[in-house]
Amino acid sequence: MTPRLSYLAQNLNTETAFSVLAEARALKAKGKDVVELEIGDSPFPSTNHAKLAGIEAIARNITGYCPSLGIPELREAAAAMMGREFGVKVGPENIVVASGAKPFETYFAEVFLEPGDGVLIFSPHFPTYTPNLDRRGVRSVFAPLKHENQFRPTAKDVEHFLATDPKPRAIFLNFPHNPTGGVAEEADLKAIADVVRGTDTLVFSDEPYCHMIWEGRHETILSQPGMLDQTLAAYTFSKSYSMSGWRIGFAVAHPEVVTSVGKLINTSMSCSPPFVQLAAAAALKHDHAQRDEYMDLFRRKVHLLSDGLAKIPGVNVNRPKGTFYVFPEVSEICNRLGITSHGLAMYTLKGADDHFGVACLGGECFGEAGKGFLRFSCAEPDHRIEQALEFLPEAFARQDRVDKFLVENPQFRLNA
Repeated sequence: MTPRLSYLAQNLNTETAFSVLAEARALKAKGKDVVELEIGDSPFPSTNHAKLAGIEAIARNITGYCPSLGIPELREAAAAMMGREFGVKVGPENIVVASGAKPFETYFAEVFLEPGDGVLIFSPHFPTYTPNLDRRGVRSVFAPLKHENQFRPTAKDVEHFLATDPKPRAIFLNFPHNPTGGVAEEADLKAIADVVRGTDTLVFSDEPYCHMIWEGRHETILSQPGMLDQTLAAYTFSKSYSMSGWRIGFAVAHPEVVTSVGKLINTSMSCSPPFVQLAAAAALKHDHAQRDEYMDLFRRKVHLLSDGLAKIPGVNVNRPKGTFYVFPEVSEICNRLGITSHGLAMYTLKGADDHFGVACLGGECFGEAGKGFLRFSCAEPDHRIEQALEFLPEAFARQDRVDKFLVENPQFRLNA
């Protein structure tokens, strides 16, 4: 007999990128040549001092439990980095460590939110926001990010949310933005801070791409006066230091919030591995030059991909200002072929050719506001990106292959 699952378990949405990753890897195992532009991972090795410190820590048997809030070395290094690079003056008492940035979505909800509270999310949005709010019975309220506004958030949307929602409680910010590559400017964050400052409204600021800025500099709402008291900001080593598999990150918040998050970690995962934390601390202290070299390589990849996509008929795209994602509008192609945008993504992977495919994601994987877009990451060598760019216009021209794919996959047929 199949066990009866909870409502949450039966209805929990997951991050589609990992599902497409599994399909791409399965096709590759069968011999198909697939360019993987679906997953937001780095093609580069973890930075050097991080690797050496992790190996040394294991050799020294630093493999037991450690404080739930994080080891002092990492908390101190993270606080120093925030002041040095982003002008946010905090101490180790403002830092709490977890397994990447993603867990802080849940911790934020558990620390601040009650069932029935409303949370404003700018959309398209990272797909794990809503399931982590669902765990607390919290309502997700969406405000669209506009292509014509370079996918920047507006204080007007925040004002509307606070004025009209029955129980407005929090705002989720994610800039540089996944999936669009949009970047919030200092003026945007100042205007939002001016709206929420002194109210009962909290901010979750998700900043995993803080070093992937291709125009200007990274801005955080933490730097706005008084906003440290109302914000929990999350950071990760996955993108900047190519440490995605290490599963390590940290958050910045008021000391009382840090203590509360530490209790949640204590009662769930106990702590993050100390040898991983020592590797992360070494990255912050010694690997910034190598990190910046990686960022320069990513910038060139992003420009290569976005400029190449812009040459394809029916594709509307500008160079993103941040992240290693490109988010082109393809509604003209979808309408011509009669296929949804995620259907178009799956078609380029599975249906366009028997021997070659390109893995990417349809914009609706990031909410209704993403319909008509595709998301490409730059997690492949340049020559592989060039192969994908050569293949895509050919794939989009194969109406007979699209028709066959839709017969076999009618769920991707475009109805409107």
